[in-house]
Amino acid sequence: MVMHRYWLHLSTVVLSLALPSWASFENTAVVRSIDLGGSLVYTTTTYNVKALEDGSNVYVFALTEREQETTNWMEARVKGHSVPLSLENHGLSHEYVLDLTLLLWYIVAEVITYSTTYYYSVALPKALDTNQTANLVLETVQTHATYPFPPEAAQDDRQALKYDTDLFVLSPYKTLVQRTKFKTVGFPILSYTEPKGVAFTTGSIATKSNTGSAVTYGPFHDLPPSSNPAFLEENQQKISIHYEFGFPMLSVKTLRRVAEISHWGANLNIQDEIHLYNAGPKLKGQFSRLEHQAQAYQRRPAPHVLTELALQLPAGIHSAYYYDTIGNVSTSHLRVVPSASQGGLPGRNSILELRPRYPLLGGWNYSFTLGWDSPLEDYAGWDAEKGRYVASVPIMTLFGGSVVEDAEVKVILPEASIDVEVSAPFSPSSFSSSTHTTYLDTTGRPAVVFKYKNLTDKHTGVIYIAYKVPLSAHLKKPTAVGIALFGAFFVAFLWKRVDLRLEK
Repeated sequence: MVMHRYWLHLSTVVLSLALPSWASFENTAVVRSIDLGGSLVYTTTTYNVKALEDGSNVYVFALTEREQETTNWMEARVKGHSVPLSLENHGLSHEYVLDLTLLLWYIVAEVITYSTTYYYSVALPKALDTNQTANLVLETVQTHATYPFPPEAAQDDRQALKYDTDLFVLSPYKTLVQRTKFKTVGFPILSYTEPKGVAFTTGSIATKSNTGSAVTYGPFHDLPPSSNPAFLEENQQKISIHYEFGFPMLSVKTLRRVAEISHWGANLNIQDEIHLYNAGPKLKGQFSRLEHQAQAYQRRPAPHVLTELALQLPAGIHSAYYYDTIGNVSTSHLRVVPSASQGGLPGRNSILELRPRYPLLGGWNYSFTLGWDSPLEDYAGWDAEKGRYVASVPIMTLFGGSVVEDAEVKVILPEASIDVEVSAPFSPSSFSSSTHTTYLDTTGRPAVVFKYKNLTDKHTGVIYIAYKVPLSAHLKKPTAVGIALFGAFFVAFLWKRVDLRLEK
């Protein structure tokens, strides 16, 4: 009996039809740079690509399952250009390797390898002919990709985090040279994985910088398509970077923003309900107020303890307030700068410095409410061409270096607004509309609600809302006030004029 062995690489039929040929490009160099932080990790991968066919205009990026789960912002562009390219998500590709054994009368198939890869494609601004080159840059922001290690720390301990990823950058194309660099913001790298038995290199696999704040893996030479399941099975390895981090690892569990537009008051009121969480190492032992005061006096606060916040708020705001579940918090200071309409310089922000009632250690929560008023002219205008108002509402208040896990933005429009149209800078996880009723309202005010997940500092855009307010709507409030006053006077009149006594 003669036995033949065949190796077949199969992928989903839909993906095969949707993506271009893997033979259209070759990576002459792939350089990945990873900036290690707290709740956020920034990656920048540069692909120097060369076309192998005339008319090559669609390039495909590949992400591992770990990268797909943690990536919440992604942008691709041609190096040196500021305009991003449109990314098309092709989703998950289940790839299998089948071992087919040909016997006398039948074939036995056994699945021996399984991997998952996520593909994204971009259309180049100009198609490349054979041997023409281009430099593409893929930037991502990862959330919840790091974790405290050790998971607990004493009050005066340093904070150390760990980041896990894969050694090789995935690509469906052949790569001539590839390297990955990990770096911190000046904090030392304590340890890192040194892989064993790695092919495609003759020198040192990992090299630490003289400053101790960066580690480089590679270069690796002449890699076959690394998204191939056979390559992943034989060569891919998990690596970990253990490093110090000198700032609190913050996470906003929930953010509930309500923005109310008032034409009668020419005002935009914004109120944020914030649930803040310190995702750093949990406190080992008991909290010592004496030790905390000593650290503050000696100006050596523990890096994993949050004692104060500095938030950037819009220019030209007034009547700001800040309170928690107990009541008003007076340990805050607001520095307001005038808005552009008030003669201020564009691009400047007001600064709110606030101090929570207690220091926020790892695993601790703090919920508070923050709000302010702004002149409506800074956020809304009249579109004379279409005869409607257009208002802009910021999506969130930025907490530097933190991720907003669950955000809700509710915009309340003037009463009886019609023909409402919305435009968001990025797609929400859900969108709904409702009616909000408050004092002196008759039919209620239309409201639109946007919900988002895992927002980062790359998501600080504005929501544009266009709407019309008929003349009759402007008269509803004074009419309601007039009717209420007339009713009160009429009741008083009847009370004075009607005598219900049986005897006089």
